[in-house]
This record gives sequence, C-alpha cells and structure tokens, in this order.
Amino acid sequence: MGGVPGEGELGSAALEGLVARVAAARDRAAFGLLFDHFAPRLKSFLMRQGTAPATAEELVQEALLTVWRRAASFDPAKATVSTWVFTIARNKRIDWLRRERRPELDPNDPLLVPEQPGAERSLGASQEAALVRRALASLPPEQAEVIRLAYFEDKVHTTIAAETGTPLGTVKSRLRLALQRLSGLLKED
Repeated sequence: MGGVPGEGELGSAALEGLVARVAAARDRAAFGLLFDHFAPRLKSFLMRQGTAPATAEELVQEALLTVWRRAASFDPAKATVSTWVFTIARNKRIDWLRRERRPELDPNDPLLVPEQPGAERSLGASQEAALVRRALASLPPEQAEVIRLAYFEDKVHTTIAAETGTPLGTVKSRLRLALQRLSGLLKED
C-alpha cells in the first residue's frame, strides 16, 4: 500500500491505467472500477474527518464526478491516483465547510453574550454616531448614496451600479472619494 490511502487491491499502475482510459475515451467501465475502488475509502476518510455519513456520501459523489470530468488533468509525475483523488475529496469537504459555515456555538459562551455598555461607553458611542451623521450629511448626495447602499444596506458594487444606473467604475470612484472625505472630516473632529 505504500502509506497512501486507497491503493489496496488495485495497484498504482492499474489505477493510472483506469484514469487514462476515462480521460482518453470516457470509458464508463474504467470509471465504474475507479468508483467501486474509491467510494468506500473516500467515505471512510471523510467520516474520520468528522463528516456526517449522508454528507460524506454526497461529497464522495462530487469528488468522483470531478475525477470523471477532470481525468485528463491527472499527472502521474505530480502524484499517485490515490493522492489526487483523496486531495479532490479533501477539497470538496473544505468547500462544503465554507459553504455551510455551521460552527457549533454555545449560546452561553461569554464571548457571545453581549456586553452591557456602561454610561461612559454609551455616551461615547452616541457622540461618535453624531459625528458620523454630520460627516455623511456633508457629502455630495451621490457619494452619500453609494456609502448608504454599500455600508448600511450591505450591497456589492455591481448591485449598486445596477440599481443607480451608474457605471461600475463611477460607483467605485464615488466610494473611494467619499471614504477619503469622511476620513478627513472625522479626523478634524
């Protein structure tokens, strides 16, 4: 086995041959053998990483579909077939984790409990908010609008351009100019 997961009964040369057949001729029988070889190994690998069984099965399907689609990109000079396939599966899991972003949060964690502001902090925040409102009011209307859309409504630049009928470059310029002006105004106060 050579320490690489997944090279059990099929040796490295046999696996390379199967990938080559998939790449060259879209050989379904060769892909079936690759699937039968790797699917259970990938599922076990993903479950050992903490992935739920149903999700692991989905990720195995995605990984092996990538093998089917990208078989021609496999380079035996860079890695073994097993390393390549397990790397694809690992990357699919990472992508899934990023998409899901489901951290296990403890609602009683002190870091998650909002801090009760003291009177001094509350007064300071109120004064800062008044300064920002005054600075925003002093901006030209088109700059104030892009600031409002980008930072208060959390819209991306392309959406702002579409909604305002303004070219994307102009939206970016207005944001840059507005931020420079706000920075200068807030430093003065």
